[in-house]
Amino acid sequence: MLTRLNAIHEIAASQWDALLTDAQPFLRHAFLSALEDSGSVGGRSGWQPAHAALLGEQGQLLAAMPGYVKSHSYGEYVFDHGWADACHRAGIDYYPKLLGAIPFSPVTGQRLLGEPLAAGQLLDGLSAGLEQQGLSSLHINFTTEAENDLLQGRDGWLQRLGCQFHWRNRSYRDFQDFLDALSSRKRKQMRKEREQVAGLGIEFDWREGHQLSELEWDFVYLCYANTYRVRGQSPYLTRAFFSLLAERMPEMIRVVLAHQVGRPLAMAFSLVGGDSLYGRYWGCLAEFDRLHFETCFYQGMDFAIGAGLQRFDAGAQGEHKLIRGFEPVITHSWHYLRHPGLRAAVANFLSEEQHGIRVYAEQARELLPYRQS
Repeated sequence: MLTRLNAIHEIAASQWDALLTDAQPFLRHAFLSALEDSGSVGGRSGWQPAHAALLGEQGQLLAAMPGYVKSHSYGEYVFDHGWADACHRAGIDYYPKLLGAIPFSPVTGQRLLGEPLAAGQLLDGLSAGLEQQGLSSLHINFTTEAENDLLQGRDGWLQRLGCQFHWRNRSYRDFQDFLDALSSRKRKQMRKEREQVAGLGIEFDWREGHQLSELEWDFVYLCYANTYRVRGQSPYLTRAFFSLLAERMPEMIRVVLAHQVGRPLAMAFSLVGGDSLYGRYWGCLAEFDRLHFETCFYQGMDFAIGAGLQRFDAGAQGEHKLIRGFEPVITHSWHYLRHPGLRAAVANFLSEEQHGIRVYAEQARELLPYRQS
């Protein structure tokens, strides 16, 4: 039986988490419940929880998808505003739509939980039920290779590609070992950037989730919110989210705090899972040249090397990551559009866009700073 959960608490954490196949933190019941319980989603946010669950005859959870009914396209990082605008001009309702994703988290990972057969049944049930629920479409963002295989060739589904930049730890002994793998010019540039920040007397302190006081979490949130406010935007997450996450999954939280003569200046908030570090949020209360690069990139790379982590995903977009050793990675999303005219138009657009994305990723690879073998 396919059912809709209007809150993640409608399913036991043990049942939900039992379907997870990797150690990534974002799909855990604790993460999703912190979003809901803090008011970061739900209410008037435009993210109405609508998680999908396929239940067996005994009520056991066979498959699931984190889902949200959306009344806008903000916070998704797969941009379909142009599709919505085209629908508006044509008199077609694009919202509400159903989205399978982790809110505000452009990180590739499981979206269809459960064995492939059960996940396929859930997927088909969701697409077949869109009209009855008054939904224009179903979108699934940042899917895994296994999910791409499940969706490939499935009737009505369109694939979209994107490009991010991730850093790989090639068994570096330390940060200097990484620098030695770069061309001379790029090595000097990075060393100069790090020395410039260190010369200002700025020091860095790494903490796990349980090691921050509520006053320090206030500072973390103030920095996070400031990155939005300087652009005239409202932050997606509420202050309560950070305290709830620190309570529910502190072992996966890593925060680096930047201080100058004991005065806090900036922070970067990350999560760890499996062999990866996921840089999520950053912010500062005082502007210093190169502080962003040090706090968000070099500190994370240094930490990953020391912790033996193999990958550092520092977030979406950012071509400036290329010259710092972050390599292009193709991402995937899938889209089921009910309106046949819209589906045909988007299919044509995506065919051209996919070629452009692949060419872009290949060209970006030529800008990497590593020494040629």
